[in-house]
Parts: sequence; C-alpha cells; structure tokens
Amino acid sequence: MSRISLNGMRFYAFHGCFAEEQAIGTHFELDVVFDTDTSVAQVSDNIADTISYLDVYQVVKGEMSQPSHLLEHVGERVASALLTKFDGMEYVEVRVTKMNPPLGGQLRSVSVVITKDRIR
Repeated sequence: MSRISLNGMRFYAFHGCFAEEQAIGTHFELDVVFDTDTSVAQVSDNIADTISYLDVYQVVKGEMSQPSHLLEHVGERVASALLTKFDGMEYVEVRVTKMNPPLGGQLRSVSVVITKDRIR
C-alpha cells in the first residue's frame, strides 16, 4: 500500500455562509492524501497501473465549482467523489482551507479535514 498526496491545489470558489462570500468568492487551498496499492505501477512504470494525479485533480476541481455553505460539506463531497470514482482508493483525507476568512479579525486561514475509508 502506498500513500499519495496532492498538496496545495488552489481554487477561487464561492463557498461560504455569507451572501458576500457566495457573490464575490474567495481563495481556497486543498490537500488530498490517499492510500492505494501501487505495487504493479512500481514495476511496470505505467500510469494505467495506478491512480492518475490528473484524474484526482479533475474530480477535486469539479467539486470545487459547486458552491456550498460549509467547508465540511465541500470536504465530504470531495472525499466521497474520489472514493466513488477510484475503486483502488482505500482511504482518503481531504483538507479544505479557506484563505482570509471574513471573521472580523486577522486570520490567514481556516481548515477542515475530512477522512473516509472505503467500506467493503
């Protein structure tokens, strides 16, 4: 089993509880970590024998384009979509970070981490 990470994916999206966030949007950063068996790819050196980072990114990008009120909801959608799309993904961890959240003070970011295991 191997652990693969996609770190610092950046998106401009329209997630948030406030009308202003939904109208003007803000910056988000996502990290995805997943476990999969890469033993065949380690020998074959063939992308068809593993989970493509590009394919993972495209799933995340698609989920980020759908507005949500809560980071928890975004993270759950991303994690569930990844497990649904990739049969070989056994575990996934999604960190959703909102940059400069409108909380009335200085705060660089706020994050939510969602973890899911495949249930067989």
